Amino acid sequence: MDSSAAHETTVESMNDDDTDYGSDFSPEEERILAQLLSGQQQADIEDNPIATEAVNGDGQALRLPRVLGRESRSPLLQAVVAAEELAEQISNSVKNGYYPDLSNEINRDTHISLEPPPANPSAPDTRSPLERFRTPPKKALSVTDLVSPAWCELQYWYTLTRHGRKRRTPAMKQGSVVHKELEEQVHRTVRVDIETKEDAWGLRIWNVIQGLRTLRETGQTRELEIWGVIDGLVVNGIIDELSYVCPDEELENSLQKPPQVSPPLNQPTISEFFNVAGGGSLAKAIKSKHQDQSYKVYICDVKTRSARSLPTKAAFRPTEMQLMLYHSLLSSLAINSVDFSVLAARYDLDPSRNFSDSFIAQVGSLDDELFYDGKSTSDESREHMATILAHNCLSALWSLMISEFQITLPDGTASLGNILKAEYRSSSSGEIIGSRTFAMDEAALKSYVDREMQWWRGEREAQGVVVEEAFKCRSCEFAEDCVWRLSKVEEAREKARLARKRTSTV
Repeated sequence: MDSSAAHETTVESMNDDDTDYGSDFSPEEERILAQLLSGQQQADIEDNPIATEAVNGDGQALRLPRVLGRESRSPLLQAVVAAEELAEQISNSVKNGYYPDLSNEINRDTHISLEPPPANPSAPDTRSPLERFRTPPKKALSVTDLVSPAWCELQYWYTLTRHGRKRRTPAMKQGSVVHKELEEQVHRTVRVDIETKEDAWGLRIWNVIQGLRTLRETGQTRELEIWGVIDGLVVNGIIDELSYVCPDEELENSLQKPPQVSPPLNQPTISEFFNVAGGGSLAKAIKSKHQDQSYKVYICDVKTRSARSLPTKAAFRPTEMQLMLYHSLLSSLAINSVDFSVLAARYDLDPSRNFSDSFIAQVGSLDDELFYDGKSTSDESREHMATILAHNCLSALWSLMISEFQITLPDGTASLGNILKAEYRSSSSGEIIGSRTFAMDEAALKSYVDREMQWWRGEREAQGVVVEEAFKCRSCEFAEDCVWRLSKVEEAREKARLARKRTSTV
């Protein structure tokens, strides 16, 4: 992707010199060797999704909007006014050692059981990563699964084969605190007891419905789960933030400029055409067009860092692919191209099975929780319960969710902004460090996904990082016995030996 298409904003100046190796290998031989041989854990690993991706909240929680239609609020939920208060809350939470309780998370597809021991331990396992780790009854592919190899395929391969799943790190815990505080700006969570797999999935779909309604009512929503099918496989993810505010209008405008082509000499101008045709002025026509256009929805992902700087281009790539995957999956839902029967088959769900009475009673009776003042008319309560009863199974509730997507994104993919944003916050205080914006690039995404699916399907071996990104090895727990790293060390030594030999013969 053209680097000119990416913009970044930071609160403090950035310094990328410590991780910028350039592309000329020979002049950097000694430096690269030092990095490859170093066992010190000094590298900044905060952009590695394998080690730092925050875990999302309780799968048994119903997300209720803070405000739904009765109180006016700005599109950004008064985020600017509340920024200092939010930062203080996060800082206190981290200092007090508070982390969200995720012990009862249900059916959120974060659990990955370790593999059973092979029948013949001495025989190599020739199954593909997909067969070993993402085939039922194990979890389906996630966006994190697809973007983690962008940091290092071998590191993710070692993580899966040796641990079975990503181990929860302190960085993940701190990231979860920040995400929880941000989510509570928009939603309040209420615990819901579930009895069946269909109840659990009904809760997930209902939360998406509430999230879309919150977006339309307040201009912003957070933690919106999405699903799709990529290369014939079910993929899910959770978008940190959706809003109607374009994160970079200058970049968006630059993408919309049509090429300047001079019209023929005898061709009338647009203004002349409107005047001659009696269709009113050009200004009125433009105003009418703007009134007909719907608001665009923009995607933002929140990352936490202890360093007060933005990531280098190499470290930013996983986040770049993550946001573009969100855009692609959300577009598919907006145009109703995701077949729920495929998801139901993958997760072994019965789309026509009614939700349990307990689930209906809990979700249908929570209407009073939608408002700060706790007031709700009986008509509103009955309407809320009627909606649940009218969509009392997964297939019906999925159809309702799709209708909510079509209301929120009435022009389908065209209603989704092509400017994507990564916002970086301090992991200790929650304060905004800076942000980076870039344009959606479908060709770049397709090329990346196609290549990664080759690895997931076992069509090629996992590869390590390029030599210019050897700084990543310093923070990798598998560096000491990494086959790629050791081979590159030998390769660099041999190249240096040959260079010295050539020099001595001159």
